Amino acid sequence: MQPSSSAWRPTIAGSHYAVSTGHYLATAAATRALELGGNAIDAGVTAAMVLAVVQPDVVSFAGVAPTLVYLREEQCVVSLEGLGYWPALTDIARLREVASGTGGTSVPEGILRQIVPAAPATHIEALRRFGTFSFEQAALPAMELAEEGFYVYPELSSSIALHAGEFARYAENATTFLPGGQAPGVGARLRQPNLARTIGRMIASERAASGNRAAKLRAVHEFFYRGDIAREIDAFHRQHGGFLRYEDLAGFEVPVAQSIATQYHGHEVHACDTWCQGVVLLETLKILERDDLRALGHNSPAYLHLLAEALNLSFADREAYVGDPSFIDVPTAELLSARYAADQRARIDAQRAFGAMPQPGPLRDNSRAGLRLPQPAQGPAPLAPDTIYGCVVDRQGNAFSVTPSDTTYDSPMVDGLGFVVSTRGMQGRLEDDHPCVVEPGKRPRLTPTPALALRDGEFAMAWGTPGGDVQCASMLQVFLNVTQFGMEMQSAIEAPRVATFNFPNSFAPNQYLPGRLCVESSVGADTIDALSALGHDVQVWPERSWSAGAVCAIARDPATQMLHAGADPRRAAYAMAR
Repeated sequence: MQPSSSAWRPTIAGSHYAVSTGHYLATAAATRALELGGNAIDAGVTAAMVLAVVQPDVVSFAGVAPTLVYLREEQCVVSLEGLGYWPALTDIARLREVASGTGGTSVPEGILRQIVPAAPATHIEALRRFGTFSFEQAALPAMELAEEGFYVYPELSSSIALHAGEFARYAENATTFLPGGQAPGVGARLRQPNLARTIGRMIASERAASGNRAAKLRAVHEFFYRGDIAREIDAFHRQHGGFLRYEDLAGFEVPVAQSIATQYHGHEVHACDTWCQGVVLLETLKILERDDLRALGHNSPAYLHLLAEALNLSFADREAYVGDPSFIDVPTAELLSARYAADQRARIDAQRAFGAMPQPGPLRDNSRAGLRLPQPAQGPAPLAPDTIYGCVVDRQGNAFSVTPSDTTYDSPMVDGLGFVVSTRGMQGRLEDDHPCVVEPGKRPRLTPTPALALRDGEFAMAWGTPGGDVQCASMLQVFLNVTQFGMEMQSAIEAPRVATFNFPNSFAPNQYLPGRLCVESSVGADTIDALSALGHDVQVWPERSWSAGAVCAIARDPATQMLHAGADPRRAAYAMAR
């Protein structure tokens, strides 16, 4: 990796372990877990639960938690599919009726967008299968921070203030996040006593259980999904007209499955299956595989144009083909094939942007040419409402990559429990012919998308970011900055980025901005003008914009075995290593 003096922060290097997460308190908690003898999975789960406390505007303790784990001894990547499904009572006609009553055509805000919560089951199963900690050891830092409180940082204060009107609609949300009727200022102490009590009850269920560590962890799952907490969620939904019932929770088990992967210049890049958008990152890499990106020049107009157009093709395929593989036949193998990538690459004109979203690629057995799109929207690209990220690599070489998420302002918290049940139903669709159309038992297609890369079977890189639909674009650029341009990790993260919005947004109301390319101003005025001349509808973001995501990443230097970690100054992310 080449050194650089352009970064605001140093790359953090260590030979024993490395941690990078979206908040310094989560990074500190994960570091402490490693120092106490925990492995990457123990530390990663610890960090994920802390993130749900210290970044409660963008993560719910009972939200989603898509997770990838690299097991050094087996030299394999495992996916914990941390996404719940629509309840059995889900009624799309009712969703359409409520949406139309407010003038919308997308899944409405409120309790009707809540689906089965997956994060608790995911964390518990990760510990049970791959960790060494008890639930109490992993959850105690989160419980203490919820109970004792933590100091509100500028980003959180601004976020709560921005959504104050939405928090105020729901009694417990307002009590928790608008103490005294207003958003907490920077430096105020934010406490979440009900969430602390819920975590404490889960810890107590583990203490009361008999058997070995695995049996005790299973008892925590049973308490949440088949015990008192499940019954309280059921009662709340019955009282407020929601779909979720005890039976939906009791039947939930987090799937543990193979990841999907593609090859790119000696790296085997892994993402979660097509219930999330990770295939966009993989397909884009495949489209770019034969290009000499270094010859184009880093962040040159030609380079950024090529990246944007490759992303546009992949996002068009996402819109047409990608959804829950338990319900639809997703042509993943063809989307990631060399032949298809070459066909897609041939569609890119170096002299002219697509303009509107291109048609999805013509698949041999499943073409959706003529795909209907929402009416084009005007104005700036929307802010992504949620998500955070964390990764850990331990001294044994295991790696953990997780992107926990879900909003806490657009849906009611369960009385007394201190959390909002997963609002990920917001990424379902109400059009009958859409791959993400809402159905009972089906998972909405998820934007949070952790990634891992291997080289010769060994860990090479873990990375991810918040940012909704921006995630794949930001992750692509950081990965290429490291692997193709030889940047040190922190410089790769801080380098100016672009993001396309030339597709229906994943979040309701699914805003579509034809040809839109958002560009950080630090790319340079000449490059911005050149991209506009190529036909992109350029929107300029400020330098190091919050909207460009907040990439956290760890890479291993194969020559020295040193771990290099970076964290994005665009938000409150932080890295540590030893």
